[in-house]
Amino acid sequence: MNKLWFQKIIRKALEEDLGMGDLTTNSIFTKDTSSAGTFTAKNDGVLSGLDCISLVYEELDDSVSVELLKKDGDSVSKGDIIATVKGPVRALLSGERVILNLIQHMSGIATSTNEVVSLLDDDSITITDTRKTLPGLRALQKYAVTCGGGKNHRFRLDDGVMIKDNHIKAAGSISKAVEMVRAKVGHLVKIEVETENKDQVLEAVDSGVDVIMLDNRNPSEVKEFVSVIPDGIIVEVSGGITPENIAYYKGCGAHVISLGWLTHSVNALDISFNLN
Repeated sequence: MNKLWFQKIIRKALEEDLGMGDLTTNSIFTKDTSSAGTFTAKNDGVLSGLDCISLVYEELDDSVSVELLKKDGDSVSKGDIIATVKGPVRALLSGERVILNLIQHMSGIATSTNEVVSLLDDDSITITDTRKTLPGLRALQKYAVTCGGGKNHRFRLDDGVMIKDNHIKAAGSISKAVEMVRAKVGHLVKIEVETENKDQVLEAVDSGVDVIMLDNRNPSEVKEFVSVIPDGIIVEVSGGITPENIAYYKGCGAHVISLGWLTHSVNALDISFNLN
């Protein structure tokens, strides 16, 4: 994870949460009051975002010491201690909520990613995220996906060409949209087309695209469509795929399954912070 991105997000989060200062903590404790505390997993899962602990406390008081007992990507069980901290109580408590908000959310993403990778149980298919991320948190959310064993789809709109249904509708056809894109972009830019039926798949193949997305197709349809797609074209499947049905896509012939809910609808991994 790029720490510069992490620091930028943390500073915004601290600004939002602290305001003019922590009225409760600062009213009870003096600057000289010190203590120690632990971050503990309250459920089983996979961790992500642990650098947040050190980075938050560096912003608040660089005298806080942090010992990480786990690392990003590690599996944890309920009751496992993730990290211990020592330092001024004011800093420890004022930074608690920002730290927990970030590492619980990121670890929830990593945990869900790891779960679907395990349920699919197919090394030939990569699980990826999408651009369905929370504003301002995309870099952290996409990093969390990698901690869970997934990979990243586009980070931004300038990351590659993805011709979707509205592009096709406005351009008039897949072939026309691809033709217009090729007239504008350079040779290093890949072109992906979203398809909804076999005719569109065949049109995308004839247009020589790099990636074909099969949108909202069941496993049987995916196998049927893959049979008419040349080996040199990457096949992505997206839409309607959940932990409950992902195992049915094992061996379907796709190369990628992209899941928007990995970043916008996961449950946080429960983690607590307690002073000793």
